[in-house]
Amino acid sequence: MNFTGILLAIITFLIIGIFHPIVIWAEYRFSKRIWGVFALAGAVFLIISVFIDSIFISSIFAIISASCLWSIHELFEQEKRVMKGWFPKNPDRKY
Repeated sequence: MNFTGILLAIITFLIIGIFHPIVIWAEYRFSKRIWGVFALAGAVFLIISVFIDSIFISSIFAIISASCLWSIHELFEQEKRVMKGWFPKNPDRKY
């Protein structure tokens, strides 16, 4: 039996789970202006994934890349959630 797909699914689930609080923290500390860092990280991880010979490891880097790029969207959505009062506002920032 081949458990590679199941293992990738578990790793994907963990990566998404890790990125959720990272987005919340990044928006709280830096606002949505940090989106460029996520874009750069996504591009770097995507480029790295292209040059790795192992399909399994390459897939993990591509999943991290996609999570970084999706986090850009989530940063803007997180700002809306903060405005709705679903998450705390940073008291040091003017809204």
